[in-house]
Amino acid sequence: MSEFDYDLIVIGSGPSGRTAAIQAAKLKRRVLVIDRKDRLGGVSVHTGTIPSKTLRETVLNLSGWRERSFYGRSYRVKDQIKADDLKARLHMTLDYEVDVLEHQFNRNHVDTLSGMAHFIGPNEVEVEIEAGDTTTVTGEKFLIATGTRTYRPEYVPFNGTTVVDGDEFLEMAEIPRSLIVVGAGVIGVEYATMFAALDVRVTLIEPRDTFLDFIDRTLIQEFTHQIRENGLDLRLGSAIKSIEDEGDHIEVTLENGRHIRGEMLLFAAGRMGNTDRLNLSAVGLETDHRGRLAVERKTYQTKVGHIYATGDVIGHPSLASTSLQQGRVAACHALDTPTVPESPWYPYGIYSVPEMSTCGMSEEELNERGVPYEVGIARFRETSRGHIMGLEHGMLKMLFSLKTRRVLGVQIVGEGATELIHIAQAVLNLQGTVDYFVQNTFNYPTLAEAYKIAGLDAFNRMPIPDEYKVPSAAKPKKAATKKTAAKSQEKRDTDSQKAAE
Repeated sequence: MSEFDYDLIVIGSGPSGRTAAIQAAKLKRRVLVIDRKDRLGGVSVHTGTIPSKTLRETVLNLSGWRERSFYGRSYRVKDQIKADDLKARLHMTLDYEVDVLEHQFNRNHVDTLSGMAHFIGPNEVEVEIEAGDTTTVTGEKFLIATGTRTYRPEYVPFNGTTVVDGDEFLEMAEIPRSLIVVGAGVIGVEYATMFAALDVRVTLIEPRDTFLDFIDRTLIQEFTHQIRENGLDLRLGSAIKSIEDEGDHIEVTLENGRHIRGEMLLFAAGRMGNTDRLNLSAVGLETDHRGRLAVERKTYQTKVGHIYATGDVIGHPSLASTSLQQGRVAACHALDTPTVPESPWYPYGIYSVPEMSTCGMSEEELNERGVPYEVGIARFRETSRGHIMGLEHGMLKMLFSLKTRRVLGVQIVGEGATELIHIAQAVLNLQGTVDYFVQNTFNYPTLAEAYKIAGLDAFNRMPIPDEYKVPSAAKPKKAATKKTAAKSQEKRDTDSQKAAE
C-alpha cells in the first residue's frame, strides 16, 4: 500500500477535473475529487458553459428566432417570455448534468469531498468541510483544476440585481427591457446577442477598437453586420469613465463623452484564476497577475513535478472542450501511462446569435507567415438546405495552401457552425486537400454542402495538378502515299525472306 491516502487528488470537478479523475480511476488508482460547492460540475455546469448554452437554446426556441424569415419579425412561439421561462429549462439541464457526473464518479469508484482545499505541505491538503470543521488528506500526485471566477473591479457598483457579473446574471428576477454589456469577449458577446434575439435593447461596450481578435477578420465583419442588423448597438474604441446606479436605471459614461442608459448592466470583462485560497506558496508555486498557473503544455505538469494543472486555470484556450482533453492527458502522464497525444487542431466555438466556429489558421496568420493561399467561400443562402431553413445569412470560408493544396483553416458563421466545423477539423488533422471537397459527395440538401461549394470556389482558381490534366488527343496518322506504301511493302517482303532463310 502507498504511504498516501490517494494516488491522485483532483481539486475541482469541472471538465478537466472530471476527465482526469475518471481516467485515473479506470487505471485502478485511488482518486479523490475535492470541490468547494455542494454540487459537482464546477463553473462549467453551474454558471458557465452548460447554463449559457442552455439559455441560448431556450431563447431561440421561445422567441421563434429561427422561423422569423418565414413568418415575420413579430413571430413568437410564446408572446410573453419571462425570466422563469428561461430558468425552468436551465435548472432541468443542470440537474441532469450533475446526476450524470455523480453516476460516473460512483460507477468508477471516485471518492468526492465538498469543501475548500488548501495545501499545508508538498503532499498534504487541508479541507474546510463546514464552518470550523476541517479534514486532512494526503496524495502522491495532485491536479489543480479550480477554473476561474468573474473579475469584479472596484469601480463597478455591483448590487446583485441590476448591476451583475456573469454568475449573477443567470439569477435575474425578470428580463430587462434594456441591457448594457461591458466586455466584448466570448461571454459578453454570447449574452449580448442572446438577449438581442429576445428583442431586448442591448448595448455592447468594448474599450478596444476590435473584439474577438483570435477570429478571422472576414468572419468578424460578417458577424458584426449581422448583429447590428439584429438590433444590437456595438460601441468599440472608448473606455468606461464611470458607472452609476441611478436606482431606476444604470448610466454608463464613456471617456469619449457619450452616455448609455439601461435597466441592467452585465459586467463580463475578464476572469481570474481560482487559486488565491490554495496556499500555493506551501508547495512552491506562483501564479501570474490573473491567478493563472504556468504548465508544460504537452503534459500539464507545473514546475513542481508531482502537481499538475489543467483547464481555465492555466489560461488559453480556456475552452471546456480542450479542458476535457487536458485532464485525461495530465492524469495519464501523472500516473506514468502512455496515451495518444492531443491533436494540434481543435475547434473554437462561440455560441452567440449567430454562432461562430473556427479551426486552423486565419487569413491574418497566413499573411503574417507569408504563406501563399487561396480562399473558398460559400453562403448558406446558396444551399438548398439554407432556403428550406429560411437562412438569410451564414458563411463558410476555407483557406488552402497554393503549394500543397492542403486545408489550412476553416471559419464558419451562422446556424450550426459549431457542429459543421468538425468536418474541417477531421480534414485538417488528416492533412486533406481542396481535392477532398471536390471529389466527395455531400448529403443533399444539407448545410454541409457549403463545404463542396467553398471547395469548388477555391479549386476553380487554383492551378490544376498535372495528374488531373486530360492528355491531349493522339494526332492522326497521315495517309500513306503510293511511294511510301511501295517502300513499306518492299521492307515487309525483305523481312519475310530473311525470316524464311
